[in-house]
Amino acid sequence: MTYALIKHIHVSCAVISFTLFFLRGIWSFNNSPIMRQRWIKIVPHVVDTLLLASALMLAFIIGQYPFVDAWLTAKVIGLVLYIGLGLVALKYGKSKTTRVSAWLAALAVFVYIVLVAARHNPL
Repeated sequence: MTYALIKHIHVSCAVISFTLFFLRGIWSFNNSPIMRQRWIKIVPHVVDTLLLASALMLAFIIGQYPFVDAWLTAKVIGLVLYIGLGLVALKYGKSKTTRVSAWLAALAVFVYIVLVAARHNPL
């Protein structure tokens, strides 16, 4: 696969992942029955797996790696924070205020990750 194709897959998966997380937050906060549908428990994991796989392929192709290159290190740390906040927002938050706050923070972290990717600069 070419760099352009893998990057296209990666960016597309990032957009889909963000959209699904955004919608799942809204549906979760409103106790929507959509959250109990089977596809909503499967599709986000498939998309996120493709997103991570394409990220690893891109890192290999460009020869830059987390914990070597600062911008990729920032993305990995941001990803871990995003996942943690997402778990609080959609699963483990005890109050609606906690869940909404974690969801908003996760959305902000996602934007940070995208900005780091676009600029190749963690600042």
